[in-house]
Amino acid sequence: MSDRTPPPAASGAPPRLQLEGIGKVYPGVVANEGIDLAVRPGEIRAILGENGAGKSTLMKIIYGVTRPSAGRILWEGQAVQVENPAHARSLGIGMVFQHFSLFETLSVAENVALALPGRPALDELSRRIAEVSERYGLPVDPRRRIHALSVGERQRVEIIRCLLQHPRLLILDEPTSVLTPQAVRKLFGTLRQLSAEGCSILYISHKLDEIQALCHTATVLRGGRVSGECIPARETAQSMASLMIGRALPHCEHTAARADGELRLRLAGLSHASDDPFGTDLQDIHLDLHAGEVVGIAGVSGNGQQALLRAISGEDTLAEKFPVQICGVEAGRLGPAQRRRLGLCFVPEERLGRGVVPDLSLADNALLTAAYSQAMVAAGFLRAGRAHRFARRCIEAFGVKCGGSGALAGSLSGGNLQKFIIGREILQAPKVFVCAQPTWGVDVGAAAFIRQSIIDLRDRGCAVLVVSEEVDELFEICDRIAVIAKGRLSPARPAAGATVEEIGVWMSGMWPGAEPATHVEAANA
Repeated sequence: MSDRTPPPAASGAPPRLQLEGIGKVYPGVVANEGIDLAVRPGEIRAILGENGAGKSTLMKIIYGVTRPSAGRILWEGQAVQVENPAHARSLGIGMVFQHFSLFETLSVAENVALALPGRPALDELSRRIAEVSERYGLPVDPRRRIHALSVGERQRVEIIRCLLQHPRLLILDEPTSVLTPQAVRKLFGTLRQLSAEGCSILYISHKLDEIQALCHTATVLRGGRVSGECIPARETAQSMASLMIGRALPHCEHTAARADGELRLRLAGLSHASDDPFGTDLQDIHLDLHAGEVVGIAGVSGNGQQALLRAISGEDTLAEKFPVQICGVEAGRLGPAQRRRLGLCFVPEERLGRGVVPDLSLADNALLTAAYSQAMVAAGFLRAGRAHRFARRCIEAFGVKCGGSGALAGSLSGGNLQKFIIGREILQAPKVFVCAQPTWGVDVGAAAFIRQSIIDLRDRGCAVLVVSEEVDELFEICDRIAVIAKGRLSPARPAAGATVEEIGVWMSGMWPGAEPATHVEAANA
């Protein structure tokens, strides 16, 4: 932490942003109550709290997405009412959302243009995007359509779009949740540089090591209210977790995997050309996954994870049936529903849109994937009572904070929505469980619970495949780890015999036996 600058608050500079008594009430829910907060020029202030503590709501108030029910906002000493995000940007406030605000049918450059004043020429803007992308280590092609990007690549677009606006206050909501450790280090270098230039930063993250390494100060929210403040450099991960969740940080109990589990998922020479001209083709992927083990797949975002998950889940069917085998059945030509009937359950990386339909209730969203396994349909009729009962099981078993089984999925915080989706799939008792980014945007307590739930599912005999860009997470829950790079998959090796550094090298495509072409392509990525 020697490269950190001292807290600017010590200089006594007047606040750039000051909140006084901010409150926000929704029907039946108090999201924020009596919040006082100040951030000074050059200060990097963390906002900590459990899922549902009110962090994202507070940031949306600052950015003009929603109006406060009480209190006032002072911007550089003057009371303001932030009318909308465009007004916020005109003041010099930029925000990177946890749930992306991007138009999927538009290109990267077109999405960035919508956030900038005037009508910038797309060719010139594409050049600027490429420059910022290279400078800050956030590779993205300005020509690509958003719908073809992985979650990690979309995160890069959000960050680049915000940096191009030259903000005086930058709000970051879980900005590193799908970035690699290398990209995180480069982003932190960028944020420190912005701080040194006087930019104020509000930083939301559940990764306590990041908070300690980056942030000067921290405000802790609990139940929509400020419960305390601290200087992260003087705290430990345990003490900050205690401030957030009111108890010690839990740890996963990971025993040895079964050695004799039956083969549940086989990828036998899986190759698949991407429909997207900028996408990644899968090339001769081999993997065996057995009952009673967790296999993790690491990799830099955009190296074929999305294509691999779609090929396994059935969202993309294959020309031949044998490359994907589920519980002994050649399933390459089967659709998602048919694969689910074989015992596959799946958690996609995109919560909103693919994990759930935001405008449907939790009960209706339970029906979308659990109708067959939970007998929610009989003689062509929906059994609504069963759907609501199953949704309530998910809510209770996974501690989802919401208004009940009738609550709209889009009304939940990101972390609570993730807990519901994970619970919906695990409670179907799958034979094969495939999960992408299991703890994206989830608080430390909930993340530990989800990881332990995955391990417990393995112990009940399920075969588990986890795709995650958090290498530490994979080492915590996996029995074997493989790496995907440029559409190729490395051999899976025991996690106990690997190191983070070794996996990091493999993420560049340089694992033993990798084809030379893979090395060159990965080095140029």
